[in-house]
Amino acid sequence: QVQLVESGGGLVQAGGSLRLSCAASGRTSSTRSMGWFRQAPGKEREFVAGIMWFSATTSYADSVKGRFTTFRDNTKNTVYLQMNNLKREDTAVYYCAARTLLTIAIPIKAPEYDSWGQGTQVTISS
Repeated sequence: QVQLVESGGGLVQAGGSLRLSCAASGRTSSTRSMGWFRQAPGKEREFVAGIMWFSATTSYADSVKGRFTTFRDNTKNTVYLQMNNLKREDTAVYYCAARTLLTIAIPIKAPEYDSWGQGTQVTISS
């Protein structure tokens, strides 16, 4: 089992930036991919970005392409989500997730991940 702890959320004005961190512990050697999801009030949890743990291949939702970047530091067992040019519609609770099963492509559906962090609130003001 992999334990995940997110940090870095907060309140920022539209156009600003935030960097989220997701620190992994436990059986991190079994991690194959990491994902970032978000959930706004009254909406379903949606895929934001993902990264393959070893190859660092990334994938992004169309709504964040060109604004968000995910990268990892394997020495720290930490994945980051750099969010630039934030918009009000980016307001949500952001979660990181880990998948330990082998996968060819970065999973974009929540049930494909087997470990989740507690979430961190990101609020964008106008």
